[in-house]
Parts: sequence; C-alpha cells; structure tokens
Amino acid sequence: MQVKDAMTADVELASPNHTIRQAALLMEKTDCGALPVADKDSLVGMITDRDIAVRAVAAGKGPNTLVKEIMSGEVLYCFEDQELEEVARNIANVKVRRLPVMNRDKRLVGILSLGDMARKADDTEPAADALKGVSQPGGAHSQSAAH
Repeated sequence: MQVKDAMTADVELASPNHTIRQAALLMEKTDCGALPVADKDSLVGMITDRDIAVRAVAAGKGPNTLVKEIMSGEVLYCFEDQELEEVARNIANVKVRRLPVMNRDKRLVGILSLGDMARKADDTEPAADALKGVSQPGGAHSQSAAH
C-alpha cells in the first residue's frame, strides 16, 4: 500500500504569521494535533499542540505569540508514492507521530498520521511497528532536535 492510500488529503495550513491562538483554533476546528506551516507556496515548518504547550505556554509566552516563534522549522516529510511500510519504519526511527505528504513536485498533498495507518492499512503491522518505535523513551518528540 502506498502513502496516498492511507493519508488524510484535506489538510489545514497555518501561516508563520498566525498567532498560536489562531493555530490552536484551527487544530480544534479540524480535530488534529498538528498543522503544516506554509509561507506562500512553501512548506516552512510544523506546529503541534505539544509545541504550543511546551515551547509557548510553559515558557510563559502568550496567545499572541507568532507560530514562527515556536514551530519546528526543519520539516520531515514523505512522498505520496512511497510504500507505507517504508514510511512507518522512518516514522519509528525519527519518533514522530505524523508527517506531511508531498508529491514529487514537492507540493503538499496530505498528512500521514499513525491513526491514518492504523485505520486505513490492510494490515496493521506498519502502524504497530511505527507506534512501538515512536513510543520508545528518549526521542526528540518533535520534528527537529534543534529549537
């Protein structure tokens, strides 16, 4: 199975100039925990509910803090035509719960989460393997180790 067969295609985007409150409201509206961050036509980062909690709220930053101040700028991604099993191994190795999905022209076409893999895969093994890898203690727990 390829990534495009399991991913969520309808993805909301945050802007680097949105406030974290705006990003949180988008997350609430779409019932998700992460948003790709786009500037014009380029994917420039990811922001997660954990980023908001840890990098903003815990650090004493307010709701008007800009997304670009706390987002992960190094974006890990996968391609829509990659095999799901290969991407599941990568997710486990880098310890993330979701990845933006790009086409070969490097345009965002969706997002792939552990939940997507568990719900849509013919076989649950890739999702289980990815979840085991992500859940191992000691990971960076973010898109990037450098903040």
